[in-house]
Amino acid sequence: MEEERTQGRGGPGQWWSHGPPRRLRRWGERLDGGAADPEPRGARWPWRSTGLLTAFVLVGSNFAAHAQEGERAPLDAFARVLLVLAAGLLLWRQRHPVAVVFGTASTAALYLGAGYPYGPVFLTVAVACFSAVVAGHRRAAWTALGLLWTVHLLVAHWLYRWLPPAGDDEASFGQEIVVAGWAVAIVAVAELARTRREQWARERAERAQAARRRADEERLRIARELHDVLAHSLSVINVQSGVGLALLDSDPEQARTALTTIKSASKEALGEVRQVLDSLRTPGDAPRAPAPGLDRLPELVEQAARAGLTVEVAGRPPRLSPHTDLAAFRIVQEALTNVVRHSGSRHARVRLEQGGGTLRLRIDDDGPATGADAGGSGNGLAGMRERAAALGGTIEAGPRPDGGFHVLAVLPTRAGENR
Repeated sequence: MEEERTQGRGGPGQWWSHGPPRRLRRWGERLDGGAADPEPRGARWPWRSTGLLTAFVLVGSNFAAHAQEGERAPLDAFARVLLVLAAGLLLWRQRHPVAVVFGTASTAALYLGAGYPYGPVFLTVAVACFSAVVAGHRRAAWTALGLLWTVHLLVAHWLYRWLPPAGDDEASFGQEIVVAGWAVAIVAVAELARTRREQWARERAERAQAARRRADEERLRIARELHDVLAHSLSVINVQSGVGLALLDSDPEQARTALTTIKSASKEALGEVRQVLDSLRTPGDAPRAPAPGLDRLPELVEQAARAGLTVEVAGRPPRLSPHTDLAAFRIVQEALTNVVRHSGSRHARVRLEQGGGTLRLRIDDDGPATGADAGGSGNGLAGMRERAAALGGTIEAGPRPDGGFHVLAVLPTRAGENR
């Protein structure tokens, strides 16, 4: 639940150390580098930034008019309308970045052609260009800047003779270089921002995918644990309850033994299930009880004996890493459970062999199969194969020529040490 609440506040992990996901959604970026949705869902209207920028443009233009008095046309009502229009268009820069970048460029070109003072009006073009590039519309941003620069060239070197202010001189080409550098710098900064945002988006997607993969692996691990614990214990309970019912009248003492076995098996199953649930409630904490391993093989043999199955063990359990030890124990447990549930044999053999960096577990019974499933789900062999594959091992299972069944597990003895 804690993980779900954390994801609900903004996704897995601490996004502020890797980039702002809300801004990514606001800009409507696409990971494939193409044009983004012009009206991304959840995009907010940038009232505050647009208002502050409008005020800055109006005030800054007044200062620029005083500084350029006599050189450029004075600000009038039409000039202020153009300034407010250029800044006001930025209110739609997140929803319609292409229209806004061309709109601000056209407004700035009209302002420039009217002979009004140079000043913060060009900042609106810079902001619109930045928004368009970040949203993925690089061609539109470059085109709008190119058109604005073309208008500036025409006005500064040809149309100035017929446009206000009267008596204006031709601009120097050094000024054009400065204007071109200013345009390139804007686009370069916007490209850097776009690249960084796309990198943030990819990192967030990769982290989300990794989190989903870890969640799936953990879900499968818990499913295997619960299946192995419950299948074994419930199989013992099922067999002993049948024995108890059959002997309740004819042999009450044997029925009492069966009930005692049921109580012991159910208690052990409850303890192991509680351990699995505790690991779910306290992620990151060490388990309260050690995971079972091959050192508990005698207990497993004793439990099988209570279910009427005699088990012979050949070989000594080696020292293994926790992951391999748990997998080996569960494989033997599931194999013996299958013998109890599906085989008519009351005798099974477990052989342990170590050599060449591997552990070989072989479990055999003499059959024949009974066809009874005791309510099983048929996931036992699949779970054994998953456990072995997770460690880089293999499982072979199938009928024997003499009518029995065998399971052969080959596990790398060092697989768990590198996990």
